Amino acid sequence: MKNAVIGNNKQKANLIVLGAVPRLLYLLQQETSSTELKTECAVVLGSLAMGTENNVKSLLDCHIIPALLQGLLSPDLKFIEACLRCLRTIFTSPVTPEELLYTDATVIPHLMALLSRSRYTQEYICQIFSHCCKGPDHQTILFNHGAVQNIAHLLTSVSYKVRMQALKCFSVLAFENPQVSMTLVNVLVDGELLPQIFVKMLQRDKPIEMQLTSAKCLTYMCRAGAIRTDDNCIVLKTLPCLVRMCSKERLLEERVEGAETLAYLIEPDVELQRIASITDHLIAMLADYFKYPSSVSAITDIKRLDHDLKHAHELRQAAFKLYASLGANDEDIRKKIIETENMMDRIVTGLSESSVKVRLAAVRCLHSLSRSVQQLRTSFQDHAVWKPLMKVLQNAPDEILVVASSMLCNLLLEFSPSKEPILESGAVELLCGLTQSENPALRVNGIWALMNMAFQAEQKIKADILRSLSTEQLFRLLSDSDLNVLMKTLGLLRNLLSTRPHIDKIMSTHGKQIMQAVTLILEGEHNIEVKEQTLCILANIADGTTAKELIMTNDDILQKIKYYMVGLCALHDSTSCTLEGEDRVIHMSNCSLPLCFVYQTSYGMTRKHCSRVLSVGIGGDPREALALERAEKEDGEMHLKKMKGSQERQDKLRDMGIVDILHKLSQSPDSNLCDKAKTALQQYLA
Repeated sequence: MKNAVIGNNKQKANLIVLGAVPRLLYLLQQETSSTELKTECAVVLGSLAMGTENNVKSLLDCHIIPALLQGLLSPDLKFIEACLRCLRTIFTSPVTPEELLYTDATVIPHLMALLSRSRYTQEYICQIFSHCCKGPDHQTILFNHGAVQNIAHLLTSVSYKVRMQALKCFSVLAFENPQVSMTLVNVLVDGELLPQIFVKMLQRDKPIEMQLTSAKCLTYMCRAGAIRTDDNCIVLKTLPCLVRMCSKERLLEERVEGAETLAYLIEPDVELQRIASITDHLIAMLADYFKYPSSVSAITDIKRLDHDLKHAHELRQAAFKLYASLGANDEDIRKKIIETENMMDRIVTGLSESSVKVRLAAVRCLHSLSRSVQQLRTSFQDHAVWKPLMKVLQNAPDEILVVASSMLCNLLLEFSPSKEPILESGAVELLCGLTQSENPALRVNGIWALMNMAFQAEQKIKADILRSLSTEQLFRLLSDSDLNVLMKTLGLLRNLLSTRPHIDKIMSTHGKQIMQAVTLILEGEHNIEVKEQTLCILANIADGTTAKELIMTNDDILQKIKYYMVGLCALHDSTSCTLEGEDRVIHMSNCSLPLCFVYQTSYGMTRKHCSRVLSVGIGGDPREALALERAEKEDGEMHLKKMKGSQERQDKLRDMGIVDILHKLSQSPDSNLCDKAKTALQQYLA
């Protein structure tokens, strides 16, 4: 059977169909079977597992893993190695659930104990660990059972395969794991620190696979905070090695892995981005990633065409990712990227790719480049980027929607030429829909984009936003458990309530609901930043001509403002204090906002009247003169009415003790606070 199935998938499938697997497993587990027979059974099962994915599924259905794990308890090393080899083949298959390794708590410690038996047990066990470690829970289990200490010495093994599998094990253990990474930094192997061993494995004379995996280990340790970004092993060793992996001399698989690892390394650090951008002409080098598959006429080998087609998507995805990281912060780098041959066309094409991963990477690249004011005004407008982006937003998975909606926030900034056509394409309804998503990131981006849209917008746009969003949804967003959603919703309200006519118009139709929302926030258990934003909204409302009456007739709001101002007085001689009835410390830098409110509500709209010369001379129309006289009379009456309203507001605030509080605050050592208090006082003395 063993000789029949080696290298023959058809024979493997025939044996499985004929029921060979249950019989082999039965013999494997029989106590009466000889060790030689058990070993041969494990070898045949391992050969069957090396066939198609359907073969592996058939083996799993027959519960092969528990049987093989039981075989590891045997004292016979050859049988153990055969079981481990078969387990390695099964666990490296994409159809095998990794959790099967962790079901029995005794398995991991037993595997650790078997590491010392032979170089084959070392190779197979490390390979099993590297394929079955898929998240923080798995990392913790392996770490707690001594994976670092048991595997570290394998990096100096005489067997290349053992060294490589140990290296891969460390790369998956360190990924996004500060605990493991901080431990690895201090591990000694034969008197040498582990990072130094990784650096030696980066040298050009080492196999490419070893260079790449060592670079991954150092990259993951750096991103986890165990190695500084300006450390020589990162700047002078890891980064140049990863850039080398991107060159066209390397295999396509190596170029993909190198670019993706480099993108991850430099993503948060602007200095690494600058160094990478000028290393070996990297930006121009990445343009070659889009030239696969090669033209059909140039390919005579059908296998090469198949290979190119297989990796073309991965290459484009990797290039977009690296461009996104390179252009994350520096304006000059963004300019170089966009000026690269047909770059914008390639990104726009990437937005409509069939591969979800390529589309996601293309959107991320665009998002990174959209942080440039200059590019928003030029390249993004020239290529009408907003059109394919709006198509992406219509129907895409959440992971793409999050990045695409984040980019839309940038395109809706006040200075972006794309803002108007995006509005005309139905963006308001789309964004209001995002605010109802179960995904917090989508809710944040939806409300953030609406906030940008409302900034210095026309009355019609603001009315459209309020109508599409609805006051019910606004209240839900203000009660959202996600702080970012709450802050951006308050920012939206601030932008909606700007410019006096808009304030009065919106408050005349939605005033009651908005005041309820403001009261809800001020009386809730929120941090200083949230209440600061809410007071800014009140200051805007107070700037309205008629809207300010909604504040003056709301005693709860007035008492809350007074409460904060009393708190400011308490801060007169100290940097911070805790107010009675509040469990939060209020700092001086955050607390001058109530004064804005007092200033606006007391402001009397005073202005000088210019005398008009009414002439009924030649060509003059007496009716026109009468109309002007009537208008002036009405204007004067309106002015007197406003002055009377202003006086009433001042009297009410004076009766509440606001003026006395302002006098105290005008003596504050904080110059900003003092100036605001004096400005507000001038309204009472005018």
